[in-house]
Amino acid sequence: MDRLPTCCTPLQHHWPLPQPLPGAVLVSCAFDPKRLAADDFQRAGIAQSPSLQRSVAKRQAEYLAGRVCARAALQRLDGRDYVPDSHEDRSPVWPVGIRGSITHGQGWAAAVVAHEGACQGIGLDQESLLDDERAERLAGEILTADELQRLDRSRIGLGVTLTFSLKESLFKALYPLTLKRFYFEHAEVLEWDATGHARLRLLTDLSSEWHHGRELDGQFCLQDGHLLSLVSA
Repeated sequence: MDRLPTCCTPLQHHWPLPQPLPGAVLVSCAFDPKRLAADDFQRAGIAQSPSLQRSVAKRQAEYLAGRVCARAALQRLDGRDYVPDSHEDRSPVWPVGIRGSITHGQGWAAAVVAHEGACQGIGLDQESLLDDERAERLAGEILTADELQRLDRSRIGLGVTLTFSLKESLFKALYPLTLKRFYFEHAEVLEWDATGHARLRLLTDLSSEWHHGRELDGQFCLQDGHLLSLVSA
């Protein structure tokens, strides 16, 4: 049984994205930092690091919600009871043989997991949709010159938010495999369509396998003013 903290809504075991990923499990929940109780970590059976104890309620609630989702996803995947700890760079520590990703923000958290036989890497990211004015300001930082040229100005908020989110998902999928950081200018979104399919290309060499020119598929969906994207390698 899921041990839910007070600040979280009941967990959803679902696949909101358009293309199911065979062998992957996704779990999500809503959370409210204002409802965070003093014993919520204890209630959920999740350890709290000293730095997390010192952090604000929002950070504590989003961490807790993400880890609760991750534990439930792993339980659904193969029955194990495991809560991912954090590396020094704050990325989750997954069990050997497991690929996974956690995302949280704006009162919603989710985790996706799969055995390494199902995919080499997996990245999940959730963003609030940018309004057109903010998207215009940020476009030059997030999009490459070619992406800017392809950008549909009539849907600039969606286009910039989607590009940002897909690149975040790409990073989450590939960083654990290469242990090399890369940034917005090191990848481009080649195309995306209304069905929720997207195609990305690496513009840098991360390893012999993940090199400049390598292309990957991505997918996304919109829900309640939020955009969820996933890239699997």
